[in-house]
Amino acid sequence: MVIDEIIWVGDMISMKTFVPSGLRERSQNGISRWIAFFVSFMYALAFYSTDAYAQDPLDIQILYIEQKIERPPVLSNLVTYPDDEGLSGAALGIEDNNTTGRFLGQTYALQHLVFEAEHDRNDVLLQIQQALKDSSRLVVLNVTAQTLIEVADMVEAQDDLLFNAQAPDNALREVQCRHNVLHTMASRQMLSDALGQFFTYRKWRNLFLIEGNRPNDTAFASSIRRSLKKFGLTIVKDKTWLDDADMRRNAAREVPVFTQAKKYDALIVADEDRDFSQYILYNTWLPRPVSGSAGLTPVVWSPVIEQWGAAQLQSRFGKLANREMTSKDYANWAAVRSIGEAVTRINSSDTQAVRAYVMSEDFELAGFKGASLSYRQWNGQLRQPIQLVHASAVVATAPLEGFLHPVTELDTLGVDKPESTCSGF
Repeated sequence: MVIDEIIWVGDMISMKTFVPSGLRERSQNGISRWIAFFVSFMYALAFYSTDAYAQDPLDIQILYIEQKIERPPVLSNLVTYPDDEGLSGAALGIEDNNTTGRFLGQTYALQHLVFEAEHDRNDVLLQIQQALKDSSRLVVLNVTAQTLIEVADMVEAQDDLLFNAQAPDNALREVQCRHNVLHTMASRQMLSDALGQFFTYRKWRNLFLIEGNRPNDTAFASSIRRSLKKFGLTIVKDKTWLDDADMRRNAAREVPVFTQAKKYDALIVADEDRDFSQYILYNTWLPRPVSGSAGLTPVVWSPVIEQWGAAQLQSRFGKLANREMTSKDYANWAAVRSIGEAVTRINSSDTQAVRAYVMSEDFELAGFKGASLSYRQWNGQLRQPIQLVHASAVVATAPLEGFLHPVTELDTLGVDKPESTCSGF
C-alpha cells in the first residue's frame, strides 16, 4: 500500500490512495465510516511521524480585510444579510487548515481588519497600507471593486498575494486585473454563462430580460446579454424595471402588465439586492419560469447543495456560525483553504512561493462542488462549477453536459483565455 495523500476536512478524513479501495468504497457509501476513520488515522499517524516527513514548524498569518457594505433599502423585510458574512467562512477555513496542520507542524491564524460601512475612506486605506507595509502578506479581501484596485495598486501590496472573496465585477478579471490579485468569488460572467448553458440545454431560446435600477443590476444585466449572445439565444424583450411600482400591494396587477409579450420561454431578472425580483414569480403575463436573481438562481454556494460531501461542510459551518453558509462565506473559505493547500504541498509560507504553486498546474482544491478547483493562469480566477438552484433544491450544475472545452469544461464559464483582455498575468 502506498500512502500518497491525506486531506483533513473537519471531523472526517478525506481518503485517497492511502486507504484500501474496498474500505474507501464502503466509507463513501456511509458504511463503516468510523472504522475507515480509525484505520486512516493510524496510517496517517505512522506516516507523518517518520523522520523522512518531519517538517519545521510554520506559523502562517492570514490577514482578513473587510469593509461592510451599506446596502440600500429593499421592499421585503425578509431580505437580510448576516453581520459575519465572509468572516465566518474564513474562520472555518482556518479551522480546516489547522486540522491538517497539526500533523505537519503548521499553525494558521486569522488577523482581522474590519471597518464599518461609514468608516472614513481615507482612514481605511491608510490602515490597510500600514498593515501591509512590514512584510509580504497573504491577504483575504472583502471590499468593493474600487477599494480592491486601490489596495492592489499600493506600493506596499506589490509583493503580497491578495484574494478577492467578494467582488464579482467582470472588469477585475479583464481590463482591471492585477498580478497580485486572485479571485475566489465567481465573476458575474460565470454566473450568467451558467444560465445561458441551462437555457441552451433546455432549448429555451427566447428570453425576456428585466433589468433593475441599481448599478449592480446594470452590471449583471450586461453579463446576461453577453452570455445569451455567446450561446446564440435571443432576447425578445429587454426592459428596465419601474422604480415606482407598488409591489407589496399590487404585484398581481403590475407584473402581468409589465411582462406582456407574445412569446418568451423564460424570464431573467437582474436584481442583485433582491428588491423586487421575488414578486415576479407566478405573476408573469405568460406562465413561464423566472431566473436570475429569483427563481432559478446561479450561485457559488447555497444551503441546498448536499452532494460531493457538501453536507459535511454545511454541517461544520453551521456548528461554527449558527447559520447557513452563503456564497461569500464559501469564497472566503476557498481563499483560506487555497493558502492552506499550497503551504501543505510546498512546506513554505513564503508569499511568492505560495502564489507560484497556487497558479501552477499541480494545484487542486477539493471544493465540495463535484470537481477539483484550480486558478486560471491568465486572470487569476478560481475555476469552479456554478450551481443553479431554487429555494429547496439544486436544479443543475454548470458546466452542463455537452459544453466541451479542449482543456477543462470549467473554462466554458466566464472569460476564456482567447477572449481575455487581462494583461497583468
